[in-house]
Amino acid sequence: MTDPVGKLPSELDQLPDRDPEETAEWAASLDAVTKAAGPHRAAYLMRRSLQHAEGAGLALPKLLETDYVNSIPTAAEPAFDGDLEMESRITAWNRWNAAAMVTRGARFGVGGHIATFASAAWLYETGFNHFFRGKEGDGSGDQLYIQGHASPGIYARAFLDGRLSEQQLDKFRQEAGGEGLPSYPHPRRLPWLWEFPTVSMGLGPLSAIYQARFNRYLANRNIKDTSNSHVWAFLGDGEMDEPESTAALALAAREQLDNLTFVINCNLQRLDGPVRANFRVVQELEGAFRGAGWNVIKTLWGSAWDELFQLDTQGALVRRLREVPDAQFQTYATRDVAYIREHFFGAEPALAELAKLLTDAKIAECFYTSRGGHEARKVYAAYRAAVEHKGAPTVILAQTVKGYTLGKGFESKNANHQMKKLSTDEFKDMRELLGLPIPDSAFADGLVPYGHPGADSPEVRYLQERRAALGGPAPARRVHAVALPEPEERAFKALYKGSGKQEMATTMAFVRLAKDLMRDKETGKRWVPIVPDEARTFGMESLFPSAGIYSPLGQTYEPVDRDQLMYYKEAKDGQILNEGITEAGAMADFIAASTSYATHGETMIPFYIFYSMFGWQRTGDQMWQLADQLGKGFIVGATAGRTTLTGEGLQHADGHSHLIASTNPASLNYDPAFAYEVAVIVKDGLRRMYGPEAENVFYYLTVYNEPKRQPAMPEGVEEGIVKGLYRFKAGTPASADAPRLQLLASGTAIHWALEAQELLAADWGVTADVWSATSWGELRREALLADEAILHGEQRVPYVTQALSGAPGPVLAVSDWMRAVPDQISQWVEQDWSSLGTDGFGLSDTREAARRHFGVDAQSVAVAALAQLARRGEVPASAVKEARERYGL
Repeated sequence: MTDPVGKLPSELDQLPDRDPEETAEWAASLDAVTKAAGPHRAAYLMRRSLQHAEGAGLALPKLLETDYVNSIPTAAEPAFDGDLEMESRITAWNRWNAAAMVTRGARFGVGGHIATFASAAWLYETGFNHFFRGKEGDGSGDQLYIQGHASPGIYARAFLDGRLSEQQLDKFRQEAGGEGLPSYPHPRRLPWLWEFPTVSMGLGPLSAIYQARFNRYLANRNIKDTSNSHVWAFLGDGEMDEPESTAALALAAREQLDNLTFVINCNLQRLDGPVRANFRVVQELEGAFRGAGWNVIKTLWGSAWDELFQLDTQGALVRRLREVPDAQFQTYATRDVAYIREHFFGAEPALAELAKLLTDAKIAECFYTSRGGHEARKVYAAYRAAVEHKGAPTVILAQTVKGYTLGKGFESKNANHQMKKLSTDEFKDMRELLGLPIPDSAFADGLVPYGHPGADSPEVRYLQERRAALGGPAPARRVHAVALPEPEERAFKALYKGSGKQEMATTMAFVRLAKDLMRDKETGKRWVPIVPDEARTFGMESLFPSAGIYSPLGQTYEPVDRDQLMYYKEAKDGQILNEGITEAGAMADFIAASTSYATHGETMIPFYIFYSMFGWQRTGDQMWQLADQLGKGFIVGATAGRTTLTGEGLQHADGHSHLIASTNPASLNYDPAFAYEVAVIVKDGLRRMYGPEAENVFYYLTVYNEPKRQPAMPEGVEEGIVKGLYRFKAGTPASADAPRLQLLASGTAIHWALEAQELLAADWGVTADVWSATSWGELRREALLADEAILHGEQRVPYVTQALSGAPGPVLAVSDWMRAVPDQISQWVEQDWSSLGTDGFGLSDTREAARRHFGVDAQSVAVAALAQLARRGEVPASAVKEARERYGL
């Protein structure tokens, strides 16, 4: 509905106006300015009024977009704390060596990226020279999330400061011999240098937010003082299209993570062309970040633009900059000055008059090279403002030219991301531009030379002195491994003895174990429970009042269930990370906690529990990031299996996560059937990940929400549980010549196998031995190692072959997973092999109906077993038909 003058009502119409006449006067004043001075002047006055009101502390909505100018005027820039000429020479050497390394590597066809670091060099160098704290000072140092495609520049700096040699640079992207440099930041491949893998774009910004949040978690729980640690995430403007890049912006603002700075290199180019061809990515990002509650600093224009802005007395230049789309601005950087005069300054008379005051050289400088991200003073001012800002995270939007200093063949070209080398002549032009003392004779062998001023040169001494003052080299990864003491045995013994007559799901068994381990005097505080908003589904509500849910604000309200025993308790020192509905956020939590042993020298034991369907399927890329970052901990796929979660249907029915998990070399995957198996696996996992011989692996456990009686642990089965297979219950032969077979089952399927064992014996006189296959994946991993040993002249028999050696009859494997999961070990089983599984889409129904549908219930297992025996001539073929009819299949 509209008011009498045809205007749509707004939220202001709902508020009382105690002086309508005064309000009308303000509106009339605005109308008068618009009429007399034009709409641009009126808009300017409104923006200044809003900025003034915000500065005065009035409760007004913030502006989501400011003019397309620098946030920090030149006159307000702080004094530069360094030798700018010296830093320029250092940056020149690093630019050269980054380009040389990639170009030399092109001989072998390994490629590399040149243009990204060329655009961002000053963004990194200013940080390394003035801001990034190293690990040799107080605290943990800063955490640097470096843009993957900029890695050649980071290697070049490590070469300049003596941490890498020419021989190592020549092994860029040639890792097979063990001495090479990885393409991107890969801690698993170069663990002394890289801390955080970032090149799977979008995961870097997400992880940086949760790392900054985890730093506060450690401090608020009094585990480590992280007040001197700052998280820096270097990102591309095109990378911000990834949904993960902006998924947690509100979290960072909500928790006031002023220990976090995003630096977005706005060179206006994606991998194939412009980021926002018809729009302005800087303005879009400013609105997104301001709307989320971040402090935004725009560093767009270099000092050459100062003269233009001073001459712009009518605001025409600012208006024009605000309306030119990104792709057009890229075009200006590649066209001649006459084109710029016509198409940029010719847009309105005021700009045309301004252009008459400018020389061609000034216009060329402004439009070809002068960007805020290419000037150390402007980058320094932005960084200083970021680290001094309190109460919110900061994003710096720094405009640059992609391919800067690489010559006209590279700068601003759409194809520069795919361009892997410069010609000799292009290098010589670059040498002149950078002022480097590299003689023509250095090119004699046809290769571009590396450049180095000498280990005792003023440049290297300056670089090393700056880093020493900031706490040592960066980036750097340091591990001071301290083994955790083993938890007290009683937590495990509670599950070893079984549940008696009571029924208990293995999901609950794991939660009960975790709760007891969190009470351990030595290691209890180091457990980090992580759950994406379904803690009650997994029976974890009992942890709420005892451990508390982490919140930096504590609990500012009285919970609705305060009078109940297991009430919802938030606390500043809470131990549980209950993330809300974000599996990606929970995984980012897990990565930060699981690598704290290296990042902060504080070993934490995270366990992340979730619907198994929404783990490896939804956030599998982050699990590869976790493996790359050498994380440790327990990932728990609860309510596992395709038929166990009743009634939920296709997208909740997981029959494949173990198959996906098996592709990750760092993931040890277990599908325990009983509570005591859970205890043995967790105990062994603590030893392998946190003991004296700690391994860089993590565990994936699947547990089930199906209540069953949990048996006591048989004697002598621990080794089999850990290795992946042991005989749980031998069959009793009815006669010496009774047909016999082996039933292998994992997880909840062991109950179907045990029932099938009874059916086969009672109805068909068939003896079946039932084996618990706790890990199809670990059986395969060990068998592969045995095969590899043969190639080196060592004869080894795989464990699965040994375990089943001599076992009579065929083998039938069954699980609540796709048949491909148990089929992983078939080639190492000497008996005839067959398997049953839950291939296909899941469906909503009862457990019994779903299992009958997939042909994995006890009756189906019995019929499949008879069919195997019939093929071998050990039972009559008619028995199979008779069994199908008897069991109603």
